[in-house]
Amino acid sequence: MPEELNKDAMKTPASSEKPKAAERPAVAVAAVNIPLVNEVQLAAATGGTELSCYRCTVPFGVVVLIAGIVVTAVAYSFNSHGSTISYFGLVLLSAGLVLLASSAVCWKVRLERKKERRRESQTALVTNRRGIFT
Repeated sequence: MPEELNKDAMKTPASSEKPKAAERPAVAVAAVNIPLVNEVQLAAATGGTELSCYRCTVPFGVVVLIAGIVVTAVAYSFNSHGSTISYFGLVLLSAGLVLLASSAVCWKVRLERKKERRRESQTALVTNRRGIFT
């Protein structure tokens, strides 16, 4: 008797409640226009953090560099030159170095811009002062 109940449970019902392909409603496809974002809007949305990329890439670069050193050391300690793990270690090692180098470049560029702004503001102050005394 329990076997008969299992057989009945496995059969599909005679009247299917699923709508057939002809009865399904047509799906409307709409094209979405994504507006372009300029630098001012990006700065307003992120609070100006896009200018501090070197602060974020330094910790990630250090972690990836350490992971690359460890994976490469483990791969070469087992004499597995040319294996997948040795390539993965070298990729991690180079990615860590690239992240640290890019953060150093961003930091230098930011310092140069800061110095340039100071020079411009000091020049404007000096010319205004001369205009006052003459």
